[in-house]
Amino acid sequence: MSIAVLSIILLVLLFSFLGAGLWVAFSLLGVGIAAMALFTDAPLGLVMATTIWGHSNSWALAALPLFIWMGEILFRSRLSEDMFTGLSPWMNRLPGQLLHVNVFACGIFAAVSGSSAATAATIGKLSIPELSKRGYPERLVIGTLAGSATLGLLIPPSIILIVYGVATEQSIARLFVAGVLPGVLLVTLFVGYVVIWALLNRKDLPVEDISAGFREKLRRSRRLVPVVLLILGVIGSIYAGIASPTDAAAVGVILALILSWSSGTLTRKSFMDGLMGATVTSCMIAFILAGASFLTVAMGFTGIPRSLAEWIGGQNLSTFTLLAALTVFFVIMGCFLDGISVVVLTASVIMPMVLQAGIDPLWFGIFLVIVVEMSQITPPVGFNLFVLQSLTGRDILTVARAALPFFFLMIVALVAISIFPEIVTYLPEQM
Repeated sequence: MSIAVLSIILLVLLFSFLGAGLWVAFSLLGVGIAAMALFTDAPLGLVMATTIWGHSNSWALAALPLFIWMGEILFRSRLSEDMFTGLSPWMNRLPGQLLHVNVFACGIFAAVSGSSAATAATIGKLSIPELSKRGYPERLVIGTLAGSATLGLLIPPSIILIVYGVATEQSIARLFVAGVLPGVLLVTLFVGYVVIWALLNRKDLPVEDISAGFREKLRRSRRLVPVVLLILGVIGSIYAGIASPTDAAAVGVILALILSWSSGTLTRKSFMDGLMGATVTSCMIAFILAGASFLTVAMGFTGIPRSLAEWIGGQNLSTFTLLAALTVFFVIMGCFLDGISVVVLTASVIMPMVLQAGIDPLWFGIFLVIVVEMSQITPPVGFNLFVLQSLTGRDILTVARAALPFFFLMIVALVAISIFPEIVTYLPEQM
């Protein structure tokens, strides 16, 4: 049987499983079992057991539940309220005024949660009612939240970067550091868009009181100090080489518990809710990774990734053409699957052709995460869209239209890191 026919059979089988509502992890395992049993002579049970155990028994993977737990603790704290209070006095003089609080608050929360959906939910719960009450246009309120919340996937500690690092055997510490400048680039693009929109639509914005003096601004900004220290403690320790991502994650959990306790929001119930939430999410991701690792090995036995990489290499595609094709592919995949599933599902097939094209896998990790960010705000399965739909009561298409300008801004960021790859690679090279 030709590789093309085999690939089509397995692809149809995968989408049949997913379309039937089977869990992603079971779908991946099912396709892997079918590929091994029907198209190879390898010992199925032995390969499955050793692969799943080997990929689950990973020290790097220990950072995942810790960072998720840190985000769950802060999700149940007073962090979003403190950030809004601390940031708002400094935003009033900027064109767009408090709309910038959405962008910066999402950027800050992303740096301590690692989750896009958690960022959208946490910041949105506070900012949507507050900005709506003040008369800010709903479409831009929703759009800034939808776009900025995706920073949770890129700004470290990013859960999806941990997944990519484990799946492709890349250094998680270097991936974290590589995500810093692209994250700053996206924040700059979002702020620039809000400024330009505000200058062109002054009459649609409310007039805010900008009378707060410098001393009052500093007084309110004191509420930002704990979260800034938390970010510096986690990310700074990794960048300085003092701690590994797993060590930094453990420190982050302790600091998050202290921060929650000092703000009076750490109770027995919030502690247990956070712990259980982190356990459920971590188990889901670990199960998907186990299924993906077995599918990766099964694909290796069938020879599909090698043949696909050779075929792509034989097309003599330029690097930019290949990246453009992969961008379209990942955005389409993201319309039907969550970001983590997209990464683990495609890693085994995509990475050989990426390496064949001479693309740096570290750089490609950041590229992939930005594309996955784009899929978070594309219907029908854009997770951020669902979160904001539940917060606003608007239909999914209204939320998607509000997020559309930020989708195009992410394309600008992709073009920028493609033309200037140093945006991604500069900081890791300094480590």
